[in-house]
Amino acid sequence: MTNVEPQTLNPSVSSELDDWSLIIRPHAPWYDLRLRELWDARELIMLFVWRDFVATYKQTILGPLWYLIQPVLTTLTFTIIFGNIARLPTDGLPPFLFYLAGNVVWGYFAACLTGTSNTFTQNAGLFGKVYFPRLAVPVSILLSNLVRFAIQFALLLAFLLYFALAGSTIQPNGAILLTPLLLLIMAGMGLGFGIIVSSLTTRYRDLQQLVTFGAQLWMYATSVIYPLSLVPEQYRWLILLNPMTPVIEAFRFAYLGSGTVTAGLLAYSALATLVILVVGLVMFNRVERNFMDTV
Repeated sequence: MTNVEPQTLNPSVSSELDDWSLIIRPHAPWYDLRLRELWDARELIMLFVWRDFVATYKQTILGPLWYLIQPVLTTLTFTIIFGNIARLPTDGLPPFLFYLAGNVVWGYFAACLTGTSNTFTQNAGLFGKVYFPRLAVPVSILLSNLVRFAIQFALLLAFLLYFALAGSTIQPNGAILLTPLLLLIMAGMGLGFGIIVSSLTTRYRDLQQLVTFGAQLWMYATSVIYPLSLVPEQYRWLILLNPMTPVIEAFRFAYLGSGTVTAGLLAYSALATLVILVVGLVMFNRVERNFMDTV
């Protein structure tokens, strides 16, 4: 590529450039993520959040009630199959609560992962017409999924209160204060993996077909349908390599009083999330410059 030597502009041209609110320059360094532009586009992000909410449940009978129906039906299925038929232990917790807590947490992460993984392919038409920070789209997906998580979390708290009044041995504790940290880890990990896949699918479209299937397999490698204590000691380290496992265990421990979690495990999960997110942001930043040439 030919290097262009900088030239001195005459005063009239310089004055014209001063009238522009945004100047797009090539050859930005890899670490230039333009996060300030993302903050400036916060109103656009909220518009995308509203768009996602309306588009998801437009022309449906039950609308947002699906936010409640989906986790309840999934939890009932897990309770019947894994609790009653397979008789997997749940660390002394009511099976319904055990599976509901896992489904609510995993559902947010999986939705962030699958939703952000097709950022470029689904929004190519929009990206080709107008400039705005491309990262605004996956960030809006995180926020729209956070609304769904809040509704399902309220459902979990309602069932938690019901089982507590019914005399179940549930012991919420001070680890509840870790909830914002757990949400940040889930959102960061979902965003990081999602935009990595999104960046790769601009060249390898078949990867998109593996995302949903891969997320389902990943769930079985996480302690969603079984407690970590059930895994034999010699194989437990394999499950703990999964950075989502400490998040699930910490969430159950905080709200139900049963789970295997330590500060070291949470630190590992947070560090892994940070690395994945940084790698994803760098890849996303590089791909967004020329991905329109490959669509």
